[in-house]
Amino acid sequence: QVQLVESGGGLVQAGGSLRLSCAASGRTFSTFVMGWFRQAPGKEREFVAAITPSGNSLTYANSVKDRFTISRSNAKNTVYLQMNSLKPEDTAVYYCAALVPKGGVVSDRRGYDYWGQGTQVTVSS
Repeated sequence: QVQLVESGGGLVQAGGSLRLSCAASGRTFSTFVMGWFRQAPGKEREFVAAITPSGNSLTYANSVKDRFTISRSNAKNTVYLQMNSLKPEDTAVYYCAALVPKGGVVSDRRGYDYWGQGTQVTVSS
């Protein structure tokens, strides 16, 4: 079993930055694809970014490309999401998730095996 705990959310003005962290328990963190998803009120959970186990392949949603950066430290069992140039439409609960590689699409939330509890990000205009 893997437990994921997000932190770093909060309230920020438009144009500001936040850095989310997701700490994972267990000894198999380095084998997982890690992803970030978000869910705004009344909307479906959507893909934000993903990173492969080695960190050499990154995938982003078009809406966050060039503003957000996903990274990971396998030594610290942690994945990060650096969010710059934040917009009010980025307001959502942000979730990290872990996927056991099995050939699926990393942007499909149905493929993820473990989820964190989420952290709220609110961007004011």
